[in-house]
Amino acid sequence: MSDAALPHPTPAEAPRATEGWLKRALASDLFYSFRRSKLTVVAAVVTLLFFLLAIFAPLLSPQNPFDPAQLQLLNSRISPLWTADGQSPFLLGTDEQGRDVLSAILYGLRISLLVGILGVVFSGALGIGLGLIAGYFGGRVDTVIMRIADVQLTFPPILIALLVNGVAKSVSGNHLEWLSMLAVLVLAIGLSFWVQYARTVRSSVLVEKNKDYVAAAQLIGLPAPVIMLRHVLPNTTGPVLVIATINLALAIITEATLSFLGSGMPETMPSLGTLIRIGNNYLFAGEWWIVAFPGLALAGLILSINLLGDWLRDALNPKLR
Repeated sequence: MSDAALPHPTPAEAPRATEGWLKRALASDLFYSFRRSKLTVVAAVVTLLFFLLAIFAPLLSPQNPFDPAQLQLLNSRISPLWTADGQSPFLLGTDEQGRDVLSAILYGLRISLLVGILGVVFSGALGIGLGLIAGYFGGRVDTVIMRIADVQLTFPPILIALLVNGVAKSVSGNHLEWLSMLAVLVLAIGLSFWVQYARTVRSSVLVEKNKDYVAAAQLIGLPAPVIMLRHVLPNTTGPVLVIATINLALAIITEATLSFLGSGMPETMPSLGTLIRIGNNYLFAGEWWIVAFPGLALAGLILSINLLGDWLRDALNPKLR
């Protein structure tokens, strides 16, 4: 059939198609479940707020805490603005380097979210790919991949992340630029959380590959990668979305833990975990705000993402409908 015979949407029909998709989304059971849960709505708003603060940090921050030219040691350890010793424009005070704590939190939030999102994408791609291969082909391939996954499950994720981080630092001579350190953290987190994706996708593939649509695709000669990616993978998206949402919080916590232990982002490009580690050194000296506000920001971010993950798990569970 030639291209001339194929119907093409006119410019007037495109907005109608978008409007129809939006109406279907608003009328779906998933959105109805989301609307009914006030706690989930609040969690979604808080999560969105954190993302917006991270995106627009350069516009909202009084200073760029990553730029040494904007820092002055004379402004170090200033208490929050509402206290007796507070000074404008340092709403949440400053740290030992004269960095505005609010600006450091906004920029640190960008680092934490970037590491968390990239770590989830990497671990998801690795786990989904291995899960599809193991479930679809079975046999020795399935056995090898699943035994590797079983062995990794015996080690805590933070231990694997520390191991990957230590190997990378030993290879580089303990001299890593902040961008290289970012890549190492993403690699460490990705290698720590791929097992959940692989096991979940493998279980779904074992069910889906015996259905008629897969047999029909095989009958017409579609190659295995096309069948796995185009036909089998879309039927496993529900559980994968739940795992990805929960793992985003776990990835951020893992990065914060590594940074708190001194194996994460450097002090010149601090994440929330690095800010908490820096502030912890001055907690007993009375400068509580240096550690308290980054800690509250991290706790609020993790809590809101976890609440969204819990709701999504329940909303996509057919047994609870």
